[in-house]
Amino acid sequence: MSSTLRIALAQLNIPVGDVAGNTQRVITAAADARDRLHADLILFPELTLTGYPPEDLLFHAGVRRQVQTGLDRVRNEVHGITTLVGYPEYVDKTIYNACVVMRDGNTLLQYRKRELPNYKVFDEKRYFKPGTTTGIVEIKGIKIATLICEDIWEPTPARAAKEAGAQLIVVINGSPYALNYQQRREAVVRERINDVKLPVVYLNLLGGQDELVFDGNSFVMNARGEVVQRIAPFAEGVFAVDINITDVIEPQPAHIEPLLSEEASVYGALVMGVRDYVHKHRFPGIVLGLSGGIDSALTLAIAIDALGADRVHAVMMPSRYTSQLSLDEAASQAKALNVRYDVISIENMFDSVQKALQPVFEGRKPDATEENIQARCRGILLMAISNKMGSMVLTTGNKSEMAVGYATLYGDMAGGFAPIKDCSKMMVYRLARYRNGISPAIPQKVIDRPPSAELRPDQKDTDSLPPYEILDAILELFIESDLSVDEIASRGYDRAVVGRVLEMVKRNEYKRRQAPPGVRVSNRAFGRDWRYPITSGYKSS
Repeated sequence: MSSTLRIALAQLNIPVGDVAGNTQRVITAAADARDRLHADLILFPELTLTGYPPEDLLFHAGVRRQVQTGLDRVRNEVHGITTLVGYPEYVDKTIYNACVVMRDGNTLLQYRKRELPNYKVFDEKRYFKPGTTTGIVEIKGIKIATLICEDIWEPTPARAAKEAGAQLIVVINGSPYALNYQQRREAVVRERINDVKLPVVYLNLLGGQDELVFDGNSFVMNARGEVVQRIAPFAEGVFAVDINITDVIEPQPAHIEPLLSEEASVYGALVMGVRDYVHKHRFPGIVLGLSGGIDSALTLAIAIDALGADRVHAVMMPSRYTSQLSLDEAASQAKALNVRYDVISIENMFDSVQKALQPVFEGRKPDATEENIQARCRGILLMAISNKMGSMVLTTGNKSEMAVGYATLYGDMAGGFAPIKDCSKMMVYRLARYRNGISPAIPQKVIDRPPSAELRPDQKDTDSLPPYEILDAILELFIESDLSVDEIASRGYDRAVVGRVLEMVKRNEYKRRQAPPGVRVSNRAFGRDWRYPITSGYKSS
């Protein structure tokens, strides 16, 4: 005799801080899972009521009161389905990253996260105290263990669940996107399954939150470590998982969404990050400088895919150094993508600033100062449009430029959000080709042309930087692997070039601290998981 346990996975976009709204999302999704899916149990992500990561909002007395009110509403208003909800549990002056299992007004289980991550983008030990017990709840005769995110990355919680008699493990997560991270998640869950021989249901959060994007990608593995169901990334919804109850507990095979290519997954994260940042801040749209170069061309395509062409405003701001190719291709792209496009020359502004500074600069030759003045003229125009129209400025700089300071503070770095801030230059090219594979979006001449800031005659990026193929490889070894000059040089790179690049990275930390936030897509981005001092006597070696 067999029966089925139906679990609903609420892969939802949960805004941080909107406790009342998130409470209503739980109530609505639970009713949907009960009435449409006829589910027995619904799972919600880690820290559902506050969103993840709530950071220092957790210390605010108002949040504490709202969380308790939200829990009471869920307990009193959700009936006919068992509900597992993540929330911060307050006990006197202690806070736990917890979840509660409720049904028809009754609390069946409270579980506190045991393993608190304190690396990369995580700093949970600042906020939470770890739990010490195992959480088991019985539904339709199945003993289900509840774990929270990092608990599955360490062996102890799963082993403790097995010893306590668990037959199935459910894990609720707030696991942010990084390149190829889904493969890593599934490999870790497979390690746990190989150890405890129990099936696992893995639910992940969805949505953009400042630098972080949560990609969903929820999945189910059987007790043999085989993926039997995977939900599409970047897709919001409530999805059914069926568990056969016989002599063994066996998840039923269902749709397995294929893993995305690297380019497709990064592009999806960038689009979601931009969309949610703009929507959650209630901006009516965005404005950006369209230069005729590949970075701004890609950023324009991302913005349109995120928001729609009617909410995107592109501005070309030529100077005496702007090539005809740039003028032609920027106009061509804007027209093809049907966005508002304005051309505002910076020549008069540039001349006025130079004349004003002439008495101070007398006797000094032109240098990067004059180049930066042009970039700052453009920043003034974009910020003025933003102030007047209410649209947010998207900056267009990439990670390679941010790393070595090849950007102008208060110029092209001025803005509210930096979509491709964590994309290397070589990744920018890959994404441009990927996006054109969907539909024409970025002019081929823009992809093919040598990159240039066009701030002086015949300027090329390679006048100041190593070729991007070399620069990006050195930066990845330093930023993501923490290798020294000697260790990077041993990989076949010129030691003098490596030393110069690493000194540029160190010297420009002050710029990065003043840059707008941007979507994290690599395994180490400038932001939450990069904490280098601005003032430092360290000599790169």
